[in-house]
Amino acid sequence: MSRYITNKLRLKVNESKSSVSHPWWRPYLGFSFTSRRVNPRIRIHSKSIKRMKQRVRELTSRSGGRSLGQVIYRLNQYLKGWWNYFGKADVAAGFKSINYWIIRRLRSIVWKQWKNYRTRIRELKKRGISHSIAVPVGCSRKGPWRMSKVKWVAFALPRAHFISLGLFLPGPTSA
Repeated sequence: MSRYITNKLRLKVNESKSSVSHPWWRPYLGFSFTSRRVNPRIRIHSKSIKRMKQRVRELTSRSGGRSLGQVIYRLNQYLKGWWNYFGKADVAAGFKSINYWIIRRLRSIVWKQWKNYRTRIRELKKRGISHSIAVPVGCSRKGPWRMSKVKWVAFALPRAHFISLGLFLPGPTSA
């Protein structure tokens, strides 16, 4: 087959990418397929998910010196393009955890931007956390990633807060 493609069609065959096998064993353009005979489904290949997560990590780096609005703007550009390409796949269950992970990345950016413990306490109180809870949470020495999962930080910076700032979250409800 590859000899025919090379000699007759004069195309170059990449041996590392080309193979003959079942469709559920090989990725194709970032997609893979389930092995059901009757009703096969399209899904996103695990390598595509890993690449997306790595790109989101780069876009939501806490050391960039950018405002939250700039981070969300760049993140939206990437996520909308990614979702427009991969949105046709059957991905209902997997995106709940990915969206939670993206929100947690944004919470850790905000926590890092509130550098001083006084600022953290003030911002937590401004967002409805009582003083008796805001003080120990704001004075915590845990890092931004660990603090992004704390119940009171999640209460002060809910998913709706980031969506109100214009965040696009990929998933079946976004289409």
